[in-house]
Amino acid sequence: MSETQHLIGLLLGTEEDWPTAYEALVARVGPISYRGETHTLRTERIVNEPFDLRYKPRYSLVIDRLAWWYDLPRAWLKKVSLMDDVYLLNNPFTFQAMEKHSAYCALIRLGIRVPDTWLIPHKVPAPIPHFEYMAAKFPDVASRYNASFDLQEIGAALGYPLYMKPFDGGQWVGVSRIGSPEELRRTYDESGERMMHVQRALEDFEVFARSLSIGPETMVMKFRPERPMHDRYEVAHDFLSPELGSEIVTISQLVNAFFRWEFNSCETIVKDGVAYPIDYANASPDVALTSLHYYFPWAIAALVRWTAFCAISQRRMRLNQNTRDYFETGDREDVPYEDKLREYRKLSDAYFQVDEYRTFCGEQLPHLDELVVEYVESPEFDSLLVQTVVATFPPHEHEHFIAHFRGLLGAWAADQRAAAAATT
Repeated sequence: MSETQHLIGLLLGTEEDWPTAYEALVARVGPISYRGETHTLRTERIVNEPFDLRYKPRYSLVIDRLAWWYDLPRAWLKKVSLMDDVYLLNNPFTFQAMEKHSAYCALIRLGIRVPDTWLIPHKVPAPIPHFEYMAAKFPDVASRYNASFDLQEIGAALGYPLYMKPFDGGQWVGVSRIGSPEELRRTYDESGERMMHVQRALEDFEVFARSLSIGPETMVMKFRPERPMHDRYEVAHDFLSPELGSEIVTISQLVNAFFRWEFNSCETIVKDGVAYPIDYANASPDVALTSLHYYFPWAIAALVRWTAFCAISQRRMRLNQNTRDYFETGDREDVPYEDKLREYRKLSDAYFQVDEYRTFCGEQLPHLDELVVEYVESPEFDSLLVQTVVATFPPHEHEHFIAHFRGLLGAWAADQRAAAAATT
């Protein structure tokens, strides 16, 4: 039986926790037999360096956590995807070209209940060399192309409270709750060169949910944004009705299939029993051990499953979007919302090859769940947990948080063992 090796590259920021766990699990999986061949997965961390546009990369697949912020790795990812068919979990073309703004626009057309949202110009236009040249040559160019507008009128149309947030932001940076016209004016004045959205607030809601999607798998978690990061994800299993849970998963899968993203998190508010998406673009979703805690092992296992499937089955990355297929459903006024969701789920399931993926995991990775439990209960993982806590929290809190996270991860392992016993 022939053997094929697949090198998975990790393009990282400063994180150490999830990459270490991912590398450990990939090593534990061992060789995988698939369609008459033996496949071995290896990992390697990528560094930024000059590159010849005609060089051939060694990677079968790259997990990117850096290119949203830095031009050099973004340019490298575009090269290896365009020229070399290296598989990327998130399409660098759509993630660069679209921001939260484009996600809002697409979802509104598709009939999803995005809260009323406006885009407003920069308070201080960012310096653009070509525009500065035009402004110097034609002094009235700014007044010609930048119409004056009444910010208070927009605020009144949306109603208070509302939220102002960057159209391309992340990690809640620059997000402000606005309670009055005076606050709106002051916050806009302070926004500087950032282009902003203003969006109707949904207050007194029942649930704030954050859904993390990795390939065709989505975990919807109860999220409490007002709490410290280590306590925002509440361990809760039945906080949504089956219908709402299915709706949120479907919308999450929809936006990811639509934009060709496979490692992304989404935020949804449930108010009066209705789901409203408020954030659907996170190029580097939160997978930190000290924030996901109980859900961290699931995330790493899902990442191993999806990357193994993509590399070994030689799944081809889709650079182009088939937006028209979605709009043919979204544009129909005679199709009820629930029927649109069903059609979107069919499209997203086809994109993610759900049936093939489940068969692959069942036949090639049946031992992975047990490996994850063993790893989480190992001294190796406990050492990673301690190192992560020490690097994250002040010294006087180390003992408390080590015990806190050990307890949550121990509860996860116990739940996994109970679930496995129930199915045998």
